[in-house]
Amino acid sequence: AMHYFSHINFIGQGTYSNVYRARDLEKQKIVALKKVRFDNLEPESVKFMAREILILRRLDHPNIIKLEGLVTSRMSCSLYLVFEYMEHDLAGLASFPGLKLTEPQVKCYMQQLLRGLEHCHSRHILHRDIKGSNLLIDNRGILKIADFGLASFFDPEQRHPLTSRVVTLWYRPPELLLGATNYGVAVDLWSTGCILAELYAGKPIMPGRTEVEQLHKIFKLCGSPSEDYWRKSKLPHATIFKPQHPYARRVTDTFKDFPSPALALVDVLLSVDPADRRTASSALQSEFFTTKPYACNPSSLPRYPPSKEYDAKRRDEESRSLLGRKPFNATR
Repeated sequence: AMHYFSHINFIGQGTYSNVYRARDLEKQKIVALKKVRFDNLEPESVKFMAREILILRRLDHPNIIKLEGLVTSRMSCSLYLVFEYMEHDLAGLASFPGLKLTEPQVKCYMQQLLRGLEHCHSRHILHRDIKGSNLLIDNRGILKIADFGLASFFDPEQRHPLTSRVVTLWYRPPELLLGATNYGVAVDLWSTGCILAELYAGKPIMPGRTEVEQLHKIFKLCGSPSEDYWRKSKLPHATIFKPQHPYARRVTDTFKDFPSPALALVDVLLSVDPADRRTASSALQSEFFTTKPYACNPSSLPRYPPSKEYDAKRRDEESRSLLGRKPFNATR
């Protein structure tokens, strides 16, 4: 059957594509179309594209964006990935003027994020770009992890090297900045810790402008790795980045105003040694979720007006902060 879409307008950029909001005339509903042009196909973008589709088809969870279909357009030589349309994203809500999320609301969003991650990790997929603008939220308060353009399959034995050139700078863990190529689920948990702290602090906690500055901010907040870690990790950039004098850890003093169960979870997720970050499943069982006030029901989350100007301004700022991620030729 032919598929027609109308009212197509540009809403943002994915990793290697443009994203549009459109009306699916057959199903009579609003969808998001991710457009990949086929006339200038570099093998690179084909590979990313194919991988993203394979990954999305392996995932099936209420907190992960659903790929509803693939549509090609002969006229524009493009392939469109069709997704359900989500009205908001967490970055937009977190920086919404005058809006302060309550503790049950923060818990509700974090619980949904961790459940989605737990599903990815159980299917041996790393997202590798967890940040507020990739966490979409619909008008029913459901959060879904989106943009799997940088995601990758991983094997728990870590036999295949992965690229360290992933994750938007502010959310990138120290091992990637140090050039690690054998890493695992802990990279997504670090980004999650950054988001949790950001929701309580009201602003991004480590906004570095360069990789060197990012690592410096991490060491200043989280302490520099132990001698033991430098020795056993054999990280490519260890010699360049190892500080002359070790830094002490300052997570608890910096965030002493956070409720203690929240602080305890941030403390685990922002461990410099990835082995100490544990897993999405263990985070879901932490005191943060098992003590009052509990996470609220998504349906009781506040409804936000879709504010186009506001979103556009934010996306503009975001695209500037993305300049921290150089184009990379990822083999994996």
